[in-house]
Amino acid sequence: MSEFLSQILFLFQRLTWLSLIDLSLVTLIFFAILLVIRDTQAVTLLRGVVLIIIVISLMTSLVNLPAFSWLIKNALPALLLSIPVIFAPEIRRGLEKLGRAGGGSRTFSQQTSESEGTLKLTVKAVATACARLSARQHGALIILQRGDTLRDYVQTGVVLNSRVSAEVLMQIFYPNTPLHDGAVIISNNLIVAAACVMPLSASGILNRTPDRQMGLRHRAALGISEASDAVAVVVSEETGSISIAHGGRMIRRLDSERLENILIAFYRPEETTSQVSGWLKRVLRIPSMRQPED
Repeated sequence: MSEFLSQILFLFQRLTWLSLIDLSLVTLIFFAILLVIRDTQAVTLLRGVVLIIIVISLMTSLVNLPAFSWLIKNALPALLLSIPVIFAPEIRRGLEKLGRAGGGSRTFSQQTSESEGTLKLTVKAVATACARLSARQHGALIILQRGDTLRDYVQTGVVLNSRVSAEVLMQIFYPNTPLHDGAVIISNNLIVAAACVMPLSASGILNRTPDRQMGLRHRAALGISEASDAVAVVVSEETGSISIAHGGRMIRRLDSERLENILIAFYRPEETTSQVSGWLKRVLRIPSMRQPED
């Protein structure tokens, strides 16, 4: 015990400010990597890779296996080169988040010259349409663009450039109509396009909760919220419940009033957004996904 304590004391004596900075940078890099792959399928893959590395290290250090050690030594560079291929989606998502953070976020009201009154009318129309669609159990997926452009997704649908109104949204998502299957994209207080194809979420949350049975609308809402800073509103065709997704998180079972308040909080001017951002982020980081829905 005394020898162990003396070794620890020896290590602390050798520490310098430069060493502390060095260790902090390494810790920060590993923390950033774990933060990027959190709640993704890559976590399970990474756990398996770490387990294999531990087993191989024990075998090569405790037992004298020259041929096996030679094989591992020569195969290690190839394994390191394969890591970017295996973790490509997570690396891309992390770089996209970094790019958005570096460019700064812009609110809906800053992207357009429309007045705050027009913005409220747009949000009111979305909330009203969702409430009526929910009462009729008509499925819907509405994407509200913020700072990141959704031009690539607009091109997958039918361009409308229509004024936002509850009646137009209800008509679009009426069952068996040509535009009901897909997402509506709203930007600059206009319905830019309908029947748009969204990326499906690959989040590990869906594999650990009953929501692994979620339908394509909810998976698409999570997917576009992971790929951009857009806000996705979903109406379940099975139960009629209203949900909102942002940043890879989802709030479930909303009524029209709460939905309207959350959307207004997202698109308030910068000076008021700072007051609610902390509360909103805490809410969005609590996934209230419990019951499987369509």
